[in-house]
Amino acid sequence: MQIEEILATFLGELDRDILKDSIAYCLRELTTNAKKANTKRVYFEEKQLSLTDDEDYRTGMTTFKSETLDNIAYWLEKQEKAGLYIRVSFQIQSRELSIKVANNTQITRKEQIRIYDRIARSRAFRSLEEAMTAVLDDSEGAGLGIVILVLMLKKLGLDEDAFDIDVENNETIARLVIPMDRTKVEHLSTMSEELANHIQSLPQFPESIMELRTLLEDPDAEVSAIARALSKDPALTADLLRTVNSARYMLPRKMDNVVEAVKVVGLRGLRQMLFSYGTQRVLGDGEDNSVSRDLWEHSQRTAFYAYGIARYICKRKDILDDVYVGGILHDMGKIVFSNLHPDTVERIRTFSLNRGIPSSVFEEMANGIDHAEVGAQLARQWNFPDVLVQTIRHHHAPLKAQPQFRDVVATVYLANELANMHGETYELIDGRVLRVLRIDSTDRLRTFAERLQNQYDTEYSTLTRQRND
Repeated sequence: MQIEEILATFLGELDRDILKDSIAYCLRELTTNAKKANTKRVYFEEKQLSLTDDEDYRTGMTTFKSETLDNIAYWLEKQEKAGLYIRVSFQIQSRELSIKVANNTQITRKEQIRIYDRIARSRAFRSLEEAMTAVLDDSEGAGLGIVILVLMLKKLGLDEDAFDIDVENNETIARLVIPMDRTKVEHLSTMSEELANHIQSLPQFPESIMELRTLLEDPDAEVSAIARALSKDPALTADLLRTVNSARYMLPRKMDNVVEAVKVVGLRGLRQMLFSYGTQRVLGDGEDNSVSRDLWEHSQRTAFYAYGIARYICKRKDILDDVYVGGILHDMGKIVFSNLHPDTVERIRTFSLNRGIPSSVFEEMANGIDHAEVGAQLARQWNFPDVLVQTIRHHHAPLKAQPQFRDVVATVYLANELANMHGETYELIDGRVLRVLRIDSTDRLRTFAERLQNQYDTEYSTLTRQRND
């Protein structure tokens, strides 16, 4: 069982599942710092430097981060040979959850002072945005991460006293003590007036798309009439033909007939395609915003992965259209916010990827609401079907989705995780979601994910060349 599954089990017993992502960030920060402390010890020993000598310490820390990150496997092996370890323990007493992270490299007095200095600095920050834009020393394990940890505790209604670090019995012990009855459990659902007004001001879909949606709802509409209406929009027509000629449909020869393309995609598939196309028309395709462009590219990859997972792993042809469009649209709330504040979105995205925690956790602290909720509200405003609203709202927490939509949302969740992973550990994927999808082998998932990545990279480069020709 993964360590975060154990955390989820404890929180479930305490009826505080909603706290998982926030506490998981704190836990991951403490284990990361413990690993860095052990790495620092073997690194300094190999360099014949002293952790307690000021001059040696400055010399060692100048190159510590770059040299250890470039070859972390070597330093982990050195730690194992030196008998260094990290131990995580959980305890519940009187509805108080205690999490203890221990490692057998004793923290120096200087390092401990540095940590408490970070905690003191965190008192001055009123928001995540202030903390992330502040100039903080990131060479240490106790840098920006500790500041964010304290802000995270504040978000839960706790103060800095919930965290402590000290030496006990030749071990460095980092401890979180969380009294559950004092924590906030409500989901932040208010957004800034600026963001709310921006969502309300977004126009409805273009008239050509609304006409097509009406036709698709008419049971007596003929395919030829639908094809004629679709042909009025050259960009949509090109998008349809590009879709049917992609690896997704694996046609024996290239198709350029719109009527036949509609038949291949099907009325349900075309209906779902309109939601994706219309959203990009209204929100923009990212040509003038590099952050937005990167988000759309990530969404395309997620959609491709979701389709592959549903088709080849889950063998669920009935959800192929839903998971594909859900993958395209899952981050539409992030795209809305990026159009207003691209720099903030980029900082949050980079930090969350580096820390291995959903960006929604930090967005609530920075903006008052996470991108999934922004996207879901916009999807409701545009009368999207419930399956897409649920997918957009719960793509970071699929177990919260309504039961009838859970397989679709779980598939998009997994696709999004794989699209963000880029060869990293699979331990960050929620094992409970894998069980929902009946995936019982991490090795099988890893092999399939590598195949998906290679297939997508090949197809994406081909499409890019075609568009540039």
